[in-house]
Amino acid sequence: MNVHRKLLIPALVAVGVGVGVGVAVAAMPTAAAGPAKSYGPTLTSPVSPTLQTGPDGFIKGWFLLEPIPVFGLSRSEVQAMVKKQYFPGQDTVIPRDGETETVDSKTLTWHAVDTRLYNVNLFHFSRALHVSSTNALFWVVTTVDSPREMHNVRLAIGSNAASVWWLNGQEVIGIYGDRQTVIDDGVSQRITLKKGPNVVRAAVVNAGGATDFCARFLDVNEKPIAGLTVDLHGPRP
Repeated sequence: MNVHRKLLIPALVAVGVGVGVGVAVAAMPTAAAGPAKSYGPTLTSPVSPTLQTGPDGFIKGWFLLEPIPVFGLSRSEVQAMVKKQYFPGQDTVIPRDGETETVDSKTLTWHAVDTRLYNVNLFHFSRALHVSSTNALFWVVTTVDSPREMHNVRLAIGSNAASVWWLNGQEVIGIYGDRQTVIDDGVSQRITLKKGPNVVRAAVVNAGGATDFCARFLDVNEKPIAGLTVDLHGPRP
């Protein structure tokens, strides 16, 4: 399901070169555990384990697992990928920065990131780590705390290229094929945000070139939900 106010993000923006999209950016908290690590021009490690969604509603804090080599973007190919168990606890893990998974005898690390823009640039992330983002699967996880139970909301996402999304363990969106990131390209059916922590999980699959994603929640009136707390020290399963 798509909404009518989709905004196509040009390829130049998708790789984070010099421009944004005119949406409000939430201020990061000032409390810092140490200097932020850079993952290129648009991503850093978070300066605080919690941050708020701003007026645009975009979720800016995520855990990213270093990419897994895969091939294919069709619905059947991507669904087969996400059903394959690459590492134990794949469907339930809430990682910490620096924790690792073993995939095909290779050690992959989880990285906590905060984006300066509305989108999370996986091309920049991969390049900063000197790994390939071509024919790659990225697992991404975050925890969003809601101040109250919210009914009839939607999870709205965009990705370059294919992606599958889960909320609290339930698959809610899948978009497929070779595509650019479009704000609210994939929109879930009406769902409920629980009071307290809600786990958002996704698998983003890229073929080649730019790759990124964005996500936010929309209220019953299809407006972005501000004031949700993105908690990178969310509860363990």
